[in-house]
Amino acid sequence: MNKQIHFIGGGQMAEAIIRAVISNQTVSAGQISVTDINEARLQFLSETYGVKTESSPEKGLAEAELIVVAVRPQDNLAALGQAVRGFAAPTAAIVSIVAGVTIEKLAGFFGAERPIIRVIPNTLTDTGYGYSGVALNAYATQGQVDDFLLGFGKVQYLDEALIDIFTGYGVAGPNYIYYFIESLADAGVLAGLPREQAWNVALENVFGAVVMLKQTGLHPRQLLDINNSPGGVGIHGLYELNNSDFAAGLQRSVLAAVKRTTELGAE
Repeated sequence: MNKQIHFIGGGQMAEAIIRAVISNQTVSAGQISVTDINEARLQFLSETYGVKTESSPEKGLAEAELIVVAVRPQDNLAALGQAVRGFAAPTAAIVSIVAGVTIEKLAGFFGAERPIIRVIPNTLTDTGYGYSGVALNAYATQGQVDDFLLGFGKVQYLDEALIDIFTGYGVAGPNYIYYFIESLADAGVLAGLPREQAWNVALENVFGAVVMLKQTGLHPRQLLDINNSPGGVGIHGLYELNNSDFAAGLQRSVLAAVKRTTELGAE
């Protein structure tokens, strides 16, 4: 893609997106500019990725076709909106990765008739895996952002009413997997395997199980039935897992993450 992209905010998520789109050759460093209040952060981004950095946003906004708003929900979005209205072209699209801030609120800050794309980016940007959740207002189209978003993973376009759920479930999802893998490796060590061996087995089993599900198209329960013989090793292990709070605990974790996402938008 050959669009100019301006990032308002150069924090960790902005950096992850910049790193991925440049690495994947979706966007060149020369197409990206960044403004941030932290001069040291700007210097780091410039030296590391070769992007243009500025302490004031006027030039970047004036040239941008996509404006990525990558600040915290509690930051002064009204002031950012004034800058965008003052310097950006009316057709420049807002791509907001600000958690919890609705399209309606964004339109109040950046302009009611401006294309606005609300994105909940995945945290697996460097891998090419993971879905970002995306909602569009009436003035935005998928064609405006598809190439850019696909540069750091996969995309699911959603009704905005599902965005908070997607955040707590989908975007926070790797957290649950990391925790499971850590616990599974610990179980191997508890049973007597050396740490490195337990870790490698856990990673291979998780990866292989995902591939098996995708290749066969079978439901997990069908594979469990195949893998577990009557009175065997596997079914005894599953019996203990069923006696635990594993499934309900995981479900409560997702609901708590969704609840917190909703709270952030209200603060």
